[in-house]
Amino acid sequence: MERTHEFKGVYHVLHGSISPMNGVGPDDIKIKELLARLMEGQVKEVILATNPRVEGEATAMYLSKLIKPLGIKVSRIAHGIPVGGDLEYTDEVTLTKALEGRREM
Repeated sequence: MERTHEFKGVYHVLHGSISPMNGVGPDDIKIKELLARLMEGQVKEVILATNPRVEGEATAMYLSKLIKPLGIKVSRIAHGIPVGGDLEYTDEVTLTKALEGRREM
């Protein structure tokens, strides 16, 4: 993300995705900490960049439903990253295009 020079914000790492099949629920990842940061009132937009798998999509939808009532814009990076791919192995050009093509949720 840093090498794209497109993102000028702050990160929040969830340390996982919601995955009921694997016994991972919302309380098992860093969602409470994210909401606490958002309550400080300085955030205008949250760009979700979860992995494009079923668990990542479910996590993104769950977060969107929690964040939107706070009056914060929620968007998701475009899917220039292939389904089943992993963010940490994605090149800068693909990440740049994904950020440029993000859509509001």
